[in-house]
Amino acid sequence: MKMDKAKPENWLRGKVENVPDLLQPAAHALLQSKEELLKYLDNFPADELWAKPAERASVGFHLQHIAGVTNRLITYAKGEQLSEAQLHYLKLEGKADASISVEELIIQAENELNAAVEFLKSQKPEDLTNSVEVGRKRIKSSLIGVLFHAAEHSQRHIGQMLVTISVVKDS
Repeated sequence: MKMDKAKPENWLRGKVENVPDLLQPAAHALLQSKEELLKYLDNFPADELWAKPAERASVGFHLQHIAGVTNRLITYAKGEQLSEAQLHYLKLEGKADASISVEELIIQAENELNAAVEFLKSQKPEDLTNSVEVGRKRIKSSLIGVLFHAAEHSQRHIGQMLVTISVVKDS
């Protein structure tokens, strides 16, 4: 799926069906992240997936991290702590692995971003200020805070990944 250049950004396309009004900006950001990763990775050279220009994070790391952090933040939003599998995935984020393809990482990121949007659809506005615990230290946050952080964090890594892609393709 390629990004349609004729379409405006997600936030200008109207409401995401079944997402509460207060969570529309988060849904738009998550969907925008999904579209942009597809756009920016179109024809990305697979042999550059783990390249770290200027010792910065690789494209592979950004893809793994977008998927992983989105998954972890939704876990916290559900009131749960991370599983052993999630902690293991976290340890592997950014470690070069030639057996992983760009396409596999794109699909994984897309799936987690889609799952996050689906989770938004199940939320009740009256619950958004409820307290949730984040991380092993169980730091208190609000449900809406965790959900918005998941959305903005994905956008942050899309931007960082775009810079890495530009540098890698230009070298």
